[in-house]
Amino acid sequence: MDAQNSTMADVIPPSKARFEFEDADETIEEAATVSSNLEEDSAMCEPEDSSIVGGDKTSADYYFDSYSHFGIHEEMLKDVVRTKTYQNVIYKNKFLLKDKIVLDVGAGTGILSLFCAKAGAKHVYAVECSQMADMAQEIVKANGFSSVITVLKGKIEEINLPVPQVDIIISEWMGYFLLYENMLNSVCMLVTNGCSPSLLPFLKFLVFPPQVNNGIVLPDNASLYLTAIEDAEYKEDKIEFWNDVYGFDMSCIRKQSMMEPLVDTVDQKQIVTNSQLLKTMNISKMTSGDASFTAPFKLVAERDDYIHALVAYFDVSFSVCHKMTGFSTGPRSRNTHWKQTVLYLEDVLTICQGEFVAEP
Repeated sequence: MDAQNSTMADVIPPSKARFEFEDADETIEEAATVSSNLEEDSAMCEPEDSSIVGGDKTSADYYFDSYSHFGIHEEMLKDVVRTKTYQNVIYKNKFLLKDKIVLDVGAGTGILSLFCAKAGAKHVYAVECSQMADMAQEIVKANGFSSVITVLKGKIEEINLPVPQVDIIISEWMGYFLLYENMLNSVCMLVTNGCSPSLLPFLKFLVFPPQVNNGIVLPDNASLYLTAIEDAEYKEDKIEFWNDVYGFDMSCIRKQSMMEPLVDTVDQKQIVTNSQLLKTMNISKMTSGDASFTAPFKLVAERDDYIHALVAYFDVSFSVCHKMTGFSTGPRSRNTHWKQTVLYLEDVLTICQGEFVAEP
């Protein structure tokens, strides 16, 4: 697997869909497997002082306010699958945004607010709870959208909007494993408070007033998948290493490393089994409680090999669009900053083609 990684504290063949990502000079076509997880990212909204981003900050400040640092936003912005798709969906659906009041939840650098403003939104309220809100304000001013975009610093649950109602809410709520470190609870709160859901780009969602066709969901589906991989070399290097460190037993750390899911890029050549759909989410009808679930699975070996870990990934799709649009974060698709989520098994499994691993 990629050396760059991080940790997080019935056989149904996957259906195939062709997703297109259009760039200025090229069209990227991905044959993706349609796919879907939940916990609020408290680190994004820790108590903050009034200092401007770029001032004197300690390592502790960055630990408690990780989304203040430009590095994480650089990674997300450079994720072409993610960002370019948002841009294309917004720009190609300008009729949805023209003369509308938009609320951008978790705005970050304000890139989606900028897209919406350029697409003809009447006004955009960009809510960001980290110190990056200060930078977003500067970015808005530097690009000449100060009269169209208002940046509000704070949690969406605590912000008092200067308008009684918005026409569209857009928010990137998806996290690693789909539901880890995400803002789905905030989204559900907004939907519950009188709005009919209609989600725009996959990671972004729009909420329209009830009179707009009772809400149109784009994307309307998010799915979570599971597969299994061979990963002897990496597990030996990163997990078994702790059993003997220069002659000393540090296996207590090994236990901890086994408990922490790993966020990493998986080589598709490592895949041993089919992919199993665990859960499909209809975003427009979800509540926060729907994100907590159990699901049976059955993974059938496609070759004789060993299984060292299970791998989870998600897909999102716009099935109600005139033209199917969406993307996958799976190991057989173009890499995204979400990568995949790897869960190592305590025991190595030996499996032959046609045999299966299952959880009833």
